Amino acid sequence: MAAYTTIDNPELFFQCKLYTGTGSEIAATLDGDENMQPDLVWIKARTDTESHKIYDSVRGATKHIESDTTDAEATEAQGLKSFDSDGFTIGTYSSINASSSHTYVAWCWKESATAGFDIVAYTGSGSAHTISHSLSAVPSVVILKGRSFGDGWGQYHKTSGNPAILAFDGDVADRYSSKWGPFFNSTAPTSSVFSVGTDTAINTSSGTHIAYLFAEKQGFSKFGSYKGNGNADGPFVFTGMRPAYVVVRRTDSAENWFVFDNKRDTFNPEDTFIRPNLTNADADESGGALDFLSNGFKIRNSGDSFNNSSGTYVFMAFAEQPFVNSNGVPGNAR
Repeated sequence: MAAYTTIDNPELFFQCKLYTGTGSEIAATLDGDENMQPDLVWIKARTDTESHKIYDSVRGATKHIESDTTDAEATEAQGLKSFDSDGFTIGTYSSINASSSHTYVAWCWKESATAGFDIVAYTGSGSAHTISHSLSAVPSVVILKGRSFGDGWGQYHKTSGNPAILAFDGDVADRYSSKWGPFFNSTAPTSSVFSVGTDTAINTSSGTHIAYLFAEKQGFSKFGSYKGNGNADGPFVFTGMRPAYVVVRRTDSAENWFVFDNKRDTFNPEDTFIRPNLTNADADESGGALDFLSNGFKIRNSGDSFNNSSGTYVFMAFAEQPFVNSNGVPGNAR
């Protein structure tokens, strides 16, 4: 049966924006046909070695955290200054807006239960407890970071077996056996709450924290895992949509994160990537890493980063268009 979508127009909830720095304030307008006021804006310099800057509307403009570090939240008055009705405004902060020889990518999400995305700020207690969310659905991914102190990230990823417990700030393998209890109190999230354990990274007493939660929405987002086959004709991963954004991470050994999107590569194969755990600029995978298809993505690389023959991988994907819209009209490939 065809996979019908719950969201006909993904641009209302996710868009990718490329821009060139000017050194002066920029009011960046998103490129989609629909206006979208983002609640999460993740910016990375493409031509420079710079840390990732992550902003959200719950913590407020000018406040950023970094996926590649354990640093506490920082405030930069000339960073992202506002979340606008169809984009965002950035100041003169050189990490996200240097002169015209510098280019950037911004991945932008709208917080919405319809789209399965919620941002939750909470204060730690030091004791295991539950925290409410507003998804009215079970999250497939929960990403946590301390704000008021320096410490690592914690991430829960749904898989076909035990959940994968990972972090952006490094390349260590899945830490399920050691962190399932301390991070998430050995308890899967529900449609109303997620659990935190006693690890200080995600539950420091009186410390402030931020959580990003994602639930699957048919035709718009897909989260899960796949097995590698070690072949350039790699596995096909069904998502129910043509992706605009895919992040991949090997879980059974130490490996980097990789992000691909439909703006930095507008045709297959997708070979341009950014690594959320590193400050590196854009890089290219020789021969390509994967293809974006009308209903998923296909691995086109036999390397360990994406397709080791014994490797397991988690992924997150967000749509450019659904495979089949709510009227039964199929989407096209690239």
